[in-house]
Amino acid sequence: MSIIEILGYIGALLVGVVLGLIGGGGSILTVPVLVYFFYLNPVTATAYSLFVVGSSALVGALRNMQKNLVVFKTAFVFAGPALVMVFVTRKFIIPAIPEQLFSIGGLLITKSLAIMVFFAIIMLLASVTMIRNRKPEKEQVALNPANHALLVIQGIVIGFITGMVGAGGGFLIIPALVILAKLPMKKAVATSLFIIAINSLIGFTGDISNITIDWSFLFLFTVLSIIGIFIGIWLNKFFDGKRLKKAFGWFVLVMGIYIIYKELFS
Repeated sequence: MSIIEILGYIGALLVGVVLGLIGGGGSILTVPVLVYFFYLNPVTATAYSLFVVGSSALVGALRNMQKNLVVFKTAFVFAGPALVMVFVTRKFIIPAIPEQLFSIGGLLITKSLAIMVFFAIIMLLASVTMIRNRKPEKEQVALNPANHALLVIQGIVIGFITGMVGAGGGFLIIPALVILAKLPMKKAVATSLFIIAINSLIGFTGDISNITIDWSFLFLFTVLSIIGIFIGIWLNKFFDGKRLKKAFGWFVLVMGIYIIYKELFS
């Protein structure tokens, strides 16, 4: 096993540690670790990421179910269109994208490059959300039926993004649940994990017939990430979660900029 691979497995552990420490964000590291440490192509990396993210989120969702924090009615309103979209994206849209898209000057825009740049843009958006760390609007517990249509639309959009980049999209789901579904923050976070678990694992099934999956590697990477979650939960007792989230946001911002530079200019 090479040094790069060892660092990659440490990265798998860190994905879970971040998730356990700040309650999200870890999935945004999964694709870069798989691409730059294990040299997987972006399509395979995003597929693997869906399995890792879905399995990790499922662990958190099960813990939240025991505490009765998951609002299933809202989850299914949101997750229904999202899981359909993420499955369609993985099963049909990504395979339909040609390997070579177009050229800009002397730069050939390939499918892999486009996916990584799109992923980096999502990283930048996520980083801004983490850095700003704004307090949600006043929490309300009543679900407004008038917002169901907006939840469905946002579910479709997030399903597409999740399918394209293999990340859970919690930074988009949680504000939607707080603002549109009027959920208290704790229930929004818990419900988002449930939605992410469903979306990611259903999306992954769309890849099973399209790519060759190294199950032993994928299970090892996933187990390390899940172990990391419990380490992160334990470490969370000793750190200020808000400061950690903001610091991680800056790290994600730098990573996003680095990926764009590496893919477009190096």
